[in-house]
Amino acid sequence: MSETKLAVVVLNYNGKHFLEKFLHGIISFSGDSQIYVADNKSTDDSLAFLRTNFPSVHIIENEGNYGYAMGYSKALSKIKAEYFVLLNSDVEVTQNWTQPIIEYMERDKHIAACQPKILDYKHRNLFEYAGASGGFIDTYGYPFCRGRLFNHIETDKGQYNNATEIFWASGACLFVRASAYYEAGGLDNRYFAHMEEIDLCWRLRNFGNKIMVVPESVVYHIGGGTLNKYSHHKTFLNFRNNLTTLTKNHPPGFLFLKIIYRMMLDGVAAFKFLFDGQPRHFIAVIHAHFIYYAWLPYILAERRRLRNSKGFRYTRSAIYKGNIVKQHFLLKRKTYSELTEGYFEN
Repeated sequence: MSETKLAVVVLNYNGKHFLEKFLHGIISFSGDSQIYVADNKSTDDSLAFLRTNFPSVHIIENEGNYGYAMGYSKALSKIKAEYFVLLNSDVEVTQNWTQPIIEYMERDKHIAACQPKILDYKHRNLFEYAGASGGFIDTYGYPFCRGRLFNHIETDKGQYNNATEIFWASGACLFVRASAYYEAGGLDNRYFAHMEEIDLCWRLRNFGNKIMVVPESVVYHIGGGTLNKYSHHKTFLNFRNNLTTLTKNHPPGFLFLKIIYRMMLDGVAAFKFLFDGQPRHFIAVIHAHFIYYAWLPYILAERRRLRNSKGFRYTRSAIYKGNIVKQHFLLKRKTYSELTEGYFEN
C-alpha cells in the first residue's frame, strides 16, 4: 500500500445519520486527502449506506465496538499516511479546513499534533466543550480549554484566533503526524473513550514535540454523539482515565501528593453528585477509583517503560501551575483570559 499525505479517518458506530449529514462535506472540502470510515461493528445499516452512496470512501471494518482508542488503533494500523486526522462522525468541516493546519505542521517538524478551532454546531457563535480553541491541564491534571472552563462555555468573539502552542488537542478533530504518533506509542487501548487524546498529547510532549491550535481552520461539533454529558458511564470514564493519565505522564516531583489530593477532590465531587440526587454518578466515581487501583501495576509499568524510552523527557511546559478548581469555583473566574498567563510553566 502506497503512503498518502493525509488520511482523514472517521470513526463510526451506528452513526448513519451523522454520515448522511456530514460525510459529503468532508469529501468535498478535504482536497486530495484519502477519506476512511472505520466502523466499530455498527448494527445499523451504516456500511450498506456507505457502499451505495460513497463508493470512493475507504471502509475499515473493526471486529467489535472497541470505542475511540482501540477503534482508531486498529484502523490506523491499516493506513499508510504521513498525517492522520482523527475526526468524530458528528463534526461538520468547512471549506479548506485541512490546509492551514498541514501548512503549520509542514513548516515545523516538531509539531506532532494540532487541532482547528471547534465551535458548537447548534449554537455556532459558542465554543464547543470538547476542545474549543485548544486544551490545557492544571498541575493536578484537570483539563480546560481556551474558551471553556469546566461547564462554562465562552462566546467566540475572535479572542482566541491566534495560532499558539497548547497542551492537548481535541480528539474530536485531531491532526497527528504518523511518525510521532507511533514513536509515542499511539492511543492507549485501555481507555475506550474520553481523555485518550490528552494522554497521547502528553506523551507526544514528553517525546519533545509541540501541540498546536490553528484557529484559521474551523469545524463545528455536535458533541455527545456517543455518550451525552449526563451519562454516568461517561463520568466513570472521565474519572478513571484522568487519574490514569496523571499517574502515567506527570513528572516525578510531588506526584504522589498530587494523586492523594486529586483523590480527595474526587471524593468531594462524588458526594456532590450524591447530594444533588445523582447516585449513579456517585457510584461511577467510586467505581472509577477501584478500577484505577486495579490498573496501578499496568500504569506504573507503562510509566517505567516510557521513562526508559529513547528521546523521552518529562516536560512541564504549558501546564497551568495553579488549581483550576480554585480559580473557577472559589475565585469565580469564568474564562480562559481571566487566568494569569504567568501561571503557565515555560
